[in-house]
Amino acid sequence: MTFLFRSSGGRSLESRSLDRRSMLRGTLAVGAGLAFGPLLLSGTAQAYSWSRTMKQGDSGADVLELQIRVAGWAADSPSHTRVGLDGDFGPGTLAAVKRFQTAYGLDNDGIAGPNTHAKLNALEQSDGSTAHFNWSEFYDQASGNFNGGKVSAAQVKENARRCMYKLEALRKKLGDKPITVNSGFRSIAHNADIGGASDSMHLYGTAADLDVPGVATKTVYQKAETCGFSGLERYTVDHQHVDSRADLGRDWWWESGTV
Repeated sequence: MTFLFRSSGGRSLESRSLDRRSMLRGTLAVGAGLAFGPLLLSGTAQAYSWSRTMKQGDSGADVLELQIRVAGWAADSPSHTRVGLDGDFGPGTLAAVKRFQTAYGLDNDGIAGPNTHAKLNALEQSDGSTAHFNWSEFYDQASGNFNGGKVSAAQVKENARRCMYKLEALRKKLGDKPITVNSGFRSIAHNADIGGASDSMHLYGTAADLDVPGVATKTVYQKAETCGFSGLERYTVDHQHVDSRADLGRDWWWESGTV
């Protein structure tokens, strides 16, 4: 099964020549290691059962899942700020939970109790994807699956899931405007065929190229600066690239950022 998506300008993303942006996007930071940290191991949590109310000072696997789901609420303004995926409910997680609660009309006490759990679970689909994004949007466009990347298919899927939750936050901040994912995961072979960077974040499933009909790319970029995305391509092109390279131990890269 092959997926072919087109940009708003009508050009296939597969046929568009890749220039300096491809060389920059996803490139390893100087001195960055190749290995993932332990918190990037796969562990999809569909229909998650929250067993307790969580608050600052708590720790555990459920706190990690909470962090994944509120990661897109990392900041109020453009900032090199991300929610640490460490399973420890610290100040960064507290602030993100409060922003999430405010955005969804909940009491913003920073305590993840039943009402917050319910709202978090309302954002997931039964197959583990999220309310407004599907696995197929992130499949490799040549093979239609998650195989052949820099990490296992299971890890790619988990990274894509984490990206989806940040995109849910971005969608909310854009006034619930639908977001089209033009390109998600790419296999090594497919990435090479289209001239992608040799260590593109697309190879790990942690990146997405977006189109938001009716919204200026610059606006998408500026909102994405508050969502914990550590990789942002400049907004002067016909789509917006976002990724979470800092979760993989890379340095931040905002090509058009104000920070």
